[in-house]
Amino acid sequence: MPAEILSRERLLLAVASDREQGRTIAFANGCFDLLHVGHVRYLQAAAAEADRLVVAINADVTASTKGPGRPILNEHVRAELVASLRGVAYVTVFPEPTVTELLLLLRPDVHCKGTDYTVDTVPERETVRSYGGRIAIVGDPKDHSTRDLLARIRA
Repeated sequence: MPAEILSRERLLLAVASDREQGRTIAFANGCFDLLHVGHVRYLQAAAAEADRLVVAINADVTASTKGPGRPILNEHVRAELVASLRGVAYVTVFPEPTVTELLLLLRPDVHCKGTDYTVDTVPERETVRSYGGRIAIVGDPKDHSTRDLLARIRA
């Protein structure tokens, strides 16, 4: 069954309900433009960190910082693709340049980042620590990227 794609308001209600039932929450975020195996492995590893996985997708306006012609797929399509992955419970689109506001609203138990980070280089580390959350570095080595995939297609 695909994950639910929720507005921020509905996501807050869903997470509150999960917490009332004793469930833990993991959080992952990204652009997820041209979904590839690295994305899948990252999200499946993130899902293993808690009972429910929330995935925040960069809105088109912020995904455009990835470079000219990006994103390839619009935010609604990217959200639908991520929602179809096993282990993902909820998907939301965020328009802010960072996930800090969303982290402060949701206060996930675990903030998951890919292996291109360390716990000390995660931009939101102080935000997560401020409410008592933890950071998990998950997924396989960063051997896959949309940028590299696009370069291969263009070649």
